[in-house]
Parts: sequence; structure tokens; C-alpha cells
Amino acid sequence: MNEAIERDKMQFDVVIVGAGPAGLSAAIRLKQLAAEKNREVSVCVVEKASEVGAHTMSGAVIDPVYLNELIPDWKEKNAPLTCEVKDDKVLYLTKNKAFKIPVVPPAMHNHGFYIASLGLMCRWLAEQAEQMGVEIYPGFAAADVLYHADGSVKGIVTGDMGIGKDGKPTDNFQPGMELLAQQTIFAEGCRGSLGKKLIAQFALDRDSQPQTYGLGIKEVWEVKPENHQQGLVMHTIGFPLDSKTYGGSFIYHWEDNKVLIGLVVGLDYANPYLSPFEEMQRLKTHPEIKKMLDGGRRIAYGARALVEGGLQCLPKLSFAGGVLVGDDAGFLNMPRIKGSHTAMKSGMLAAEAVFEVLQESQESYESSVEAHSFGEIFKRSSLYQELHKARNVRPAFKWGLWGGSMYAAFDAFIMHGNAPWTLKHHGNGDSGSLKKASQSKHIQYEKPDGVLTFDRLSSVFLAAVNHEENQPCHLQLQHPERAIDINYKEYASPETRYCPAGVYEIVEEDGKPRLQINAQNCMHCKTCDIKDPTGNINWQCPEGGGGPNYGAM
Repeated sequence: MNEAIERDKMQFDVVIVGAGPAGLSAAIRLKQLAAEKNREVSVCVVEKASEVGAHTMSGAVIDPVYLNELIPDWKEKNAPLTCEVKDDKVLYLTKNKAFKIPVVPPAMHNHGFYIASLGLMCRWLAEQAEQMGVEIYPGFAAADVLYHADGSVKGIVTGDMGIGKDGKPTDNFQPGMELLAQQTIFAEGCRGSLGKKLIAQFALDRDSQPQTYGLGIKEVWEVKPENHQQGLVMHTIGFPLDSKTYGGSFIYHWEDNKVLIGLVVGLDYANPYLSPFEEMQRLKTHPEIKKMLDGGRRIAYGARALVEGGLQCLPKLSFAGGVLVGDDAGFLNMPRIKGSHTAMKSGMLAAEAVFEVLQESQESYESSVEAHSFGEIFKRSSLYQELHKARNVRPAFKWGLWGGSMYAAFDAFIMHGNAPWTLKHHGNGDSGSLKKASQSKHIQYEKPDGVLTFDRLSSVFLAAVNHEENQPCHLQLQHPERAIDINYKEYASPETRYCPAGVYEIVEEDGKPRLQINAQNCMHCKTCDIKDPTGNINWQCPEGGGGPNYGAM
């Protein structure tokens, strides 16, 4: 941020970064607490997407347990949860066959839950928040954290608009704004750019295990009525992934003959030739999946990294002037493949801790205090109990599909999640898990047919990705020479495969390879920030309003 630029300032009691389920639930709960205590609390939410929900993507099967707490009359208020789960199936796939697993694991029981669009859900939550007096500003990207002289957080600054690629203001330049607050709630989602800075700034992860992630790739299909079974939730393991690679698919039969299909691949995979996008395309060629999609058409596409580490990877949740919530911290329950309800509850708990601080402290422009009670409130909550029971499943898959599956069954049916031990995740971190290309088997993927399988660029088109061209590249190489000297020469440029949007491309220039970054394609999935083998790629927020524009994803 250019400190010399004059910016307008606005003061709130609480600023929330991100209008996802965590941030919006925190905003609503703050207003509820204020009403209970007959006190005014000003709350502002900034969202980098062009509108609330435009960057929000999940499976999604939503457990309404915490929505029942937050807004008990959500049905009367027409929340977009109308497709109740009717049936659960789990399949093991080989290349050509499907075997139904006779007992659905307890974590994958979904009766009473709802197949939904998380983006539509967030739009509805935003309406509820605005009716309570919350100010929501979509199209404003939180570009950096602001600090008091004593190092405590005093708010955020939104990004400048109209900065050219040369870093200088253009004729359309509009400076960002400083949004100041007694407490700032960071709810950016997985691998938040500011959350990442704050974790490092305050050493919030010093007592936790390194975080591990997955990449979820999703398509929405409109299928023939005879191939549709509304309310069916199906998950698969096995094909197209090998037994050493963590992951699986989800296939949810939504309303109006729509099927939500996706593949999650753990980003601790070892083979640099693996492409999660191509594996997703291969999944659809399986006879069991292909017959479901036969005669249908693909109508939407998206991708997003997700936090898989669980309880043992959660950082310290509070620091002077702010808190981390949702997937900015890592509250997703991986065995259940659900993070929406946990994000909501984390936001609600954070609101309680933040409100305590607002009650106790005088309005100050010189320093901000820490909401210490957030961690204690969390440890006393049902959310902590849920994550504690789930904590050992994901790390068990470092032993491969069969070792992990056997441990998961033991944990679920014998220990009921109450083992007296806590397993550690793989030791190298996701970026350090790749083998050299010379040690790996090349994977040859089939060319897309344009009917069942597709290429990246036609997929990105469906996501309605847009960035203003004349702006600095938000994908920054900290050491540009590594792109060729290390990634290309030693790992066969894995960024050209793990990116689900075709952002990274090796081109020849004067007979030499060069990494070309097509930043305009970026879907904000954050995979490159996670998986680069030397941690060389730094994802920063582009101008507000840029990125995908998901509809009902």
C-alpha cells in the first residue's frame, strides 16, 4: 500500500472482512447481542466479489444445526434450503466398476440436511444482516491490515482502483478507504491473504501443526429427468485417483434436474504430473457417472481450495485488535466434508467474544485489545467437540487409501472419535510433498471431447471470470528465476497442471522457456499460493470486483 496516498477514513465498532457464512453470521450475532443489551454497535462487512456470493463455492450439503441457533425462523424467512437429503450412498470405484459400500460411515449421514448453493445462502444471510443495520460493501477488496503504533490491529485498507501495470495511478484512479475498528474479524475463507499475514505477524500457528489443504473442482449439470433423483447424496472413493492420493468425489442431486458434481484432491499429492482438473474430467468417464450425465449439459464450473487440517492445525484465534473465523482459521470438518455450519458457528462464537470486548473497553483510536475469550468460548462449544471427534481421520490418510480407510472405520465404529491420541499430518507440508519429475510417472490425459469432458479455458468461461486488464498482476513471484531454474527443470512446471484455470503457461521466447502468468483467468482458488514447491507464488487481492462471478454454485 502506498502510504503517501490520501484516503478517506471511516470508523466502526467492528469491521468484518469477507461476506461468507462465517463473516455474515458474526455480523448477525453481533447485532443480536447489541439488541439484547440495548446497545448500538456499528458493523461493516467488506467483500471482494462483485456481489455477495459471487466468489462463494461449496459442494454443498448444509447442516442447519447452527442456522437453527442463529435464525430459528429461517424457513418462514425463506432461506434457500428447500432440497432435503433423501438418500446417502458411498461407492468405491475401479476404472470400470462401482461397488456400493454397505455401511455409510456415521460422518457421512446427511438425512435432515439440505443440498443447496452456498452462494445463494450467503446472499440470503446478507439480506438478514442488512435488515438489522449491518453495512455491507461488495466490490471492496481488503488489501492490507492497518496497525496502531503498539502493533495492535486497528482495521483494514481497501484496495486502490485504477493502478496501472506499471504501479502508477491511471486517469481512472480511485484511492481505497481506511476502515477503522475496535475489533476486526477476518473471514476471508481458505488461505485468506490477510489471514496468512496475520498468522505470521502474531505467530498464531506456533503451537499448531502445519495446515494441509485440498482443491475442490465442481461442475453443475442439467440432466435428463430420468437420470435425476432429487435428494440423493453420493460420494465416491477410488477412481480416478490412485491409492496414495487423498481425495474423492461428491455427486448431489439438487432441484430442477440439476446435479452438482465435483472432485476433491488433497494437495499433499506427490506426483507433479497430476492435474486435479484433468482427474475431474476422468471421473466423468466412469460408466456409473457417465450414464447419469448422458444427454445432459454442463451449465457451471468453479474451483476452490479448502482447509483440511482440522483441530490440530487451528492457529490461535485471537490477537490484539482482531480474530480469525471460518476457513481463514480452518474450521472445516473434513470427514463430514462440511464447513458451512462450522464457519457459521465460529463466527457466532467470535461475535460473543468481540462483544465482550466492546462492552468492557472504551472507544480508542490509539490501541486495540485482544478478545482473549474467543479461544475459551470455542473450547467450551459443541463446535470444538465436533472437530475434536473428527481430528484423527484426515491425518490417517498419510498411510494411503486403505490404511486411512481402515483407521477411519476403527475411529468411527470402535473409538467413536474419542481416541486418547491425536495423529499428526504428513510432515513435509503440501508444498514440500511433490517429488521431482525424474522420480515420478508421467500421466497422459485424454483430449476433451467437448460433450462430457472439457478443457480449462471453456470451463473458466462458464465461471464468468473477469479482471480489469490494466492492473498489477496479483500473482507475484517472489523469486522469478525459480519458475524455470527449479519448477521447470526439476518439477516439470507443476503450476501448469495444479491450477484449474489455465493461469500458468510455459511459452518459448528466443528458444528458451518462460513462465507466462494469465492472471485474468484467475478464479481465486489459492492453490498456487499453497502448492508451489518452493512457496514462490504469493496470491494477493486484485482490484475489488474481479474474479469469478458464480451464480448458484
